Amino acid sequence: MSSYAIECKNLTHYYGKKMVYEDLNFHVEEGSILGLLGKNGAGKTTTINILNGFLQPRSGECLIYGENTQHLTPQNKARIGFLIEGHIQYAFMNIHQIEKFYSGFYESWNPEPYWELMSKLKVTPKQKISTMSCGQRSQVALGLILAQDPDLLILDDFSMGLDPGYRRLFIDYLREYAKAKKKTIFTTSHIIQDMERLIDDVLIMDYNRVLAQQNVNDFMRSFKQFYLELEDPSISLKDEDFVVNIEKVHNKLEIYTYESEEFVKSFLEKNGIKYQAFQNVEMGLEDAFIGLTGKY
Repeated sequence: MSSYAIECKNLTHYYGKKMVYEDLNFHVEEGSILGLLGKNGAGKTTTINILNGFLQPRSGECLIYGENTQHLTPQNKARIGFLIEGHIQYAFMNIHQIEKFYSGFYESWNPEPYWELMSKLKVTPKQKISTMSCGQRSQVALGLILAQDPDLLILDDFSMGLDPGYRRLFIDYLREYAKAKKKTIFTTSHIIQDMERLIDDVLIMDYNRVLAQQNVNDFMRSFKQFYLELEDPSISLKDEDFVVNIEKVHNKLEIYTYESEEFVKSFLEKNGIKYQAFQNVEMGLEDAFIGLTGKY
């Protein structure tokens, strides 16, 4: 039996003649937290929409708990909680009323995580949704999803509109909740620092391809940035096989690679390339993402 909560096979989709991706393959292990990263237009929201059944791919398929996402049974649908951009809420209700309203639709409703999030937001039970900020509303929506007690949470840009302090508090809460309850999370965010604190595994997409899918700590150990200054600024290394990406300003180079410092220095010396100020640069996940996908 598969240990995958999500499995996408040979996924291909176009908008008209514009290809989003072709033969995309990835999976999400049960009990793990996977972050999907990609530039605007790389297919993140398209993938979310295929997973929630709103969009049918041109070819290929996505499975959730072994069932095609276009034909999920009610039993499997009940195991999934979705947070999507532009989530609809009843703004005339207060946070107590909306919790009571939603609770009537779910057999396994557990209000505890909802009220924990509301206490962290420091809102009163009688506060109306209409008086809340965009970020607060997104947390009400997420609290309602957690109260459904789903096995799989699919969250699109979950931290949108939140201030930095609350984002960190919320992310720590979400990770602790998921690990304690053995939940699976598939999420996107434009704020990559949030992902670094939350996820176990990273999936980095570029246009029409997967650039990386692995444990985030393994990725950060294996993907490296080196800085150096060339004596001869006319030398170019961008076409060398070991170079994943390179940024060059005059004689100053930032090299992104999976090779070791020893390998890079040996290559330079074997090819008679003179350099100085060589540094192994420590990166965060955002730095590595930009290094892998390029700045533009």
